[in-house]
Amino acid sequence: MKCLVTGANGFLGSWLCRSLVLHGYQVRALVRKNSSLDELEGVACEYAYGDVTDLESLRSALQGRDVVFHLAGVVAYRKKDRPKMQAVNVDGTANLLKALATHSGSVPSLLHVSSVVAVGAGFSADQILDENSPYNVGPFDLGYFETKHQAEILVQKYASQNLGPAVIVNPSTIYGRGDAKKGSRHTQLKVAQGHFPFYTPGGVNVVAVEDVVRGILLAHQKGKQGQRYILSGENMTIHQLFQIIAKCAGVPSPKIPLPKAALYTLGAIGDLMDQCGLKGPLSLENARVACMYHWFRNFKAESELGFTASPAIQAIEASVSWMKDH
Repeated sequence: MKCLVTGANGFLGSWLCRSLVLHGYQVRALVRKNSSLDELEGVACEYAYGDVTDLESLRSALQGRDVVFHLAGVVAYRKKDRPKMQAVNVDGTANLLKALATHSGSVPSLLHVSSVVAVGAGFSADQILDENSPYNVGPFDLGYFETKHQAEILVQKYASQNLGPAVIVNPSTIYGRGDAKKGSRHTQLKVAQGHFPFYTPGGVNVVAVEDVVRGILLAHQKGKQGQRYILSGENMTIHQLFQIIAKCAGVPSPKIPLPKAALYTLGAIGDLMDQCGLKGPLSLENARVACMYHWFRNFKAESELGFTASPAIQAIEASVSWMKDH
């Protein structure tokens, strides 16, 4: 089977490309000409140079493909990054759907890799979300959440109109070898170095990158038209996560709780600094997200796809081991 992968040179994209090649897919990776291809070193794939913001490059890259795995996206939590997230996460997805809908010949199937942020978040430890949970964070206008949610609505509309085969997966927070290179892992890296004494309220769901890749393939093979599938692992508090990271790294774990009020104050200061052209320690969006409970169930993926998740500690150990080696 011939496939196109957008976002192929990212952390998850490179893992997916390797797995696709091993499973006999002929992989075409959509990459920008100025992008680093280090993550794809040794992967037997061909390159299509383009960008999801460039409709014509998408049309060209789709030629001769049977399926497209859409991973391209921007993750950010500062207001200045909102236009870029809109352009890539929303408009880029719209471009891909337009290219698919107007594709000559048989329309390639779409596996849209969204995120659990498009589902929403909990505000207490007794809230665990699933695919049917109402999107509940709109009033906070969180850029990453909003743009991923909007992109998913576009895919659902495309599927409901039967313009082409489309399935959605929503991975939770992915851990594994090489994840420390992601900008969103800056705090976790400091925890592993023993340089971060604080922990915040809230919770996270940890899933192994290998499990997410397997879940993506299962969704492509077994997923139902227009359906979303949460690919999640183990729910834990931020404090528990930091304790596991520190234990794996052999450093003292963070001991000082950072109250929500203090975190929000730091975020507000950070926003003011951003407005003055300075980079603050964090944004108000960072602060709000850190206090939420990003806890999810994967029952639907288990029952309909046969998805299973490994123990979270294995994924965290792999992450920290890679940090030590590099």
